[in-house]
Amino acid sequence: MNEIPSAELAALIASGKAPAGARTGVLDLTKQPTLTGLPAGLQCHTLRAGGTALRSLPADLSVSHKLDLTGCESLEFLPANLKTGVLVLRGCVKLQALPEGLDVDYLDISDCRALSTWPASVKVHIGNVTAPNCTALTSLPTNLGPINSLDIRNCTQIKTLPDGVNILSWIDFAGTGITQLPDHLQNIGLRWRGVAANRRIVLEPETLTTEEILAERNAEVRRVMIERVGLERFLAESKAETLHEDTDPGGARKLYRLPLPDDEDLVCVSVNCPSTGRHYLIRVPPAMKTCHQAVAWTAGFDNPADYAPLVET
Repeated sequence: MNEIPSAELAALIASGKAPAGARTGVLDLTKQPTLTGLPAGLQCHTLRAGGTALRSLPADLSVSHKLDLTGCESLEFLPANLKTGVLVLRGCVKLQALPEGLDVDYLDISDCRALSTWPASVKVHIGNVTAPNCTALTSLPTNLGPINSLDIRNCTQIKTLPDGVNILSWIDFAGTGITQLPDHLQNIGLRWRGVAANRRIVLEPETLTTEEILAERNAEVRRVMIERVGLERFLAESKAETLHEDTDPGGARKLYRLPLPDDEDLVCVSVNCPSTGRHYLIRVPPAMKTCHQAVAWTAGFDNPADYAPLVET
């Protein structure tokens, strides 16, 4: 079949009249949010179908360069042996498994919160694997890579990296349960929530001192260092100023402030949960002046006068 102009093919797909085996270059279907299916044998260089109502793809779909399914919230299945250069599945919240035999250069599965199955037969070549917030994913395949980088931020159930994972450039595992790396990845570049950081910051935060943190000139790195040592320890050791104190049903509350060089002040409110007794230290905007104002902000109230809970939890 001769190649069909992309706009013409998009219109045919919208009307349900696209022929099987249709070919085109760059096919954009993002303006068809109610689209639920694609024609059999569809062939194109790039397919953009983000935000559509697709639940699955044809088994014989052929996309040579890039398949972008961002925000396809109804997508549940991908065909086995799917092969493309770049596969973007960001925000496909119903997708539970990558397909057997998947073969790509770059893979983006950000925010695929139901994704729990990653078959060993999946191949990613050289490019990047971007997978933050895949909270149902418990492990990675032992044969993953070689890839350039791996971003698994906030994949909370991943506790270790398999010995066979091969990463060439960097990894970001903030918010996971990983506390050490396999021996062959000891010299890999490290990032924490997108910020390049050294090994001590990422893997040995207990060795960091308050003096080092305050002396750090890069504000982004300093924020990472504070997160890694924890607000409780940092504020205690830096002798932060107490701006305000009061009480609520949970007990005493305090609002702390600590000026930071070349950055906004660090302001935190200390509260206790009246139902569980647990203590929380929460960072709030530097404009906060009272504990009530700060707690109201954490509850989503810009005007503290509008926040008057019977019991704060």
